[in-house]
Amino acid sequence: MTPTSFMHGCLAIGLTCIAIALCLSFVRLAKGPTLVDRIVAIDMITTAVIAICGLYAVKAGSDAFLDIAVALALVSFISVLAFARYAEQVAHRGDPDA
Repeated sequence: MTPTSFMHGCLAIGLTCIAIALCLSFVRLAKGPTLVDRIVAIDMITTAVIAICGLYAVKAGSDAFLDIAVALALVSFISVLAFARYAEQVAHRGDPDA
């Protein structure tokens, strides 16, 4: 087994595992029962997409996908903070669905 074929095998396994995690996150997003579960699922989805961008950048040998991953990570961080603040406000109002 050559190092190149080993790397391609590891990338395929990594992408498969991340795809499974992405599918499970979509299930949690749909089922949810609470708002906090859905927020965590959205955060997991964006984290999985960032990981896919990183692995695909290695596979394709292109740095452009890493730039996309960094930009998505920054936007994801800000959006999760906004969602957390919203969830906190909903909890203080006493909404039973939160």
